[in-house]
Amino acid sequence: MLSGRIAELQYLDQYYEKTGSQILVVYGQRHIGKTALLKEFAEDRQSHYYLAKPCSEREQMYQWGMQIRTAGMDVGEFPALSDILEALCAQGGKKIIMIDEFQNLAKTSESFMRELVRFTNGLDEKNGVMVLLGSSSIGWIENSMITRIGESARSLSGLLKVRALSFHDIVHRFPDFRIEECVEAYSILGGFPGLWNQFDDRLSIQQNICRHILNRDSCLFEEWERMVAEQLRETSVYNTILAAIASGKYKLNEIYLHTGFSRAKISVYLKNLMELELVEKVYSYDMADKENAQKGIYRIIHPFVNFYFTYLYPNMSALQTVSVGEFYNQYIYPCFKKYVSGCFKQVCREHLARMNKRGRLPIQYVNSGEWVGKEGTIDFIAQDTDGKTLIALCNWEKAMMTYEDYEWLLSYARKVKLSADYIYLYTASGFDERLDLEAKVKKNLKLIQITDI
Repeated sequence: MLSGRIAELQYLDQYYEKTGSQILVVYGQRHIGKTALLKEFAEDRQSHYYLAKPCSEREQMYQWGMQIRTAGMDVGEFPALSDILEALCAQGGKKIIMIDEFQNLAKTSESFMRELVRFTNGLDEKNGVMVLLGSSSIGWIENSMITRIGESARSLSGLLKVRALSFHDIVHRFPDFRIEECVEAYSILGGFPGLWNQFDDRLSIQQNICRHILNRDSCLFEEWERMVAEQLRETSVYNTILAAIASGKYKLNEIYLHTGFSRAKISVYLKNLMELELVEKVYSYDMADKENAQKGIYRIIHPFVNFYFTYLYPNMSALQTVSVGEFYNQYIYPCFKKYVSGCFKQVCREHLARMNKRGRLPIQYVNSGEWVGKEGTIDFIAQDTDGKTLIALCNWEKAMMTYEDYEWLLSYARKVKLSADYIYLYTASGFDERLDLEAKVKKNLKLIQITDI
């Protein structure tokens, strides 16, 4: 079974087992593993897969018809959609028809969805069809699809959003990586199995970066440009804004001062980036001390996009003139630990969420977040329905987490008017002796090594 996708496969199975016909939309970001999910689900079942192209409606039918004829079915050179569907459903039994990137059809054809609905409604329950409409255009699906397809939206049986896989999954995907290397890989590739396929756990992270990202002949070298070309216009504006955020300009005013674009223009483009789940706006956890909180900062949340704009985009000239090894040593290695530290916090949050789900924390939290303050950050804050609070601090960069780090966390929590009932400290290295002793006598203090995750 496809790793990490058990719940999604079960969801699709439930609809397949129903009588009659169904139309489901299955969508997610590029490289999320959507197509692999569809193919895994359809394996050993009567199915047909078609990848819709960005072309005219007439050309689309020509291409699809050619694929149908190659498979031995009889359709004309420029078949109607109904001709294709009838050919695919000619034999008895329930069929699965997968139309990937279906937005390329829906955008150019006014009648595509109406004809699809009319056809599925006309089938008897015994010979139903399950139509899976795949898309990697999440912005269009969530903001424009309903308007585009109109009344046909009422005939959709369901929508399945395929989300990024967890750190737990990448550890299983790369068994030969050390746990630290899994964190580093996760900081670059995120939970996108399509990107995981480009890395090799028989190589070090440095070797993978040099061979599979910095190498101009590699698949990932120009991946950002391909992502942009599919979903965004005015790429120069998006590149400018993303480069500003990657360089540490997290506030709207800082982006404004750096780019020279109007605040109104920046806000519109940031909204588009957030809809595509490339950027997020982060607010501090809602607590009493609002005066010392940041008012809202922007972060790049797509790991590969963040890596690209942190290292490749600002140093592309150097990458053209020096070897990939020299580039890594000069531009990536000196600050790579700092870069990975942001991902390590996400890994720790995932661990806490998993523990919470299993009831293995001292509280069953219902709300969580972080404190992004003017003088520091509390990496994780969670509260239960009674107001009991758990806070966490995550260390990736320092050689050792010390008692002074623990004291700072307690002091800072008091300063921002936060009562910490439980403290969790995560580290990629180790804890000093005094902190170890403190944890033995303080029942509300938990020390967690990266190997424990």
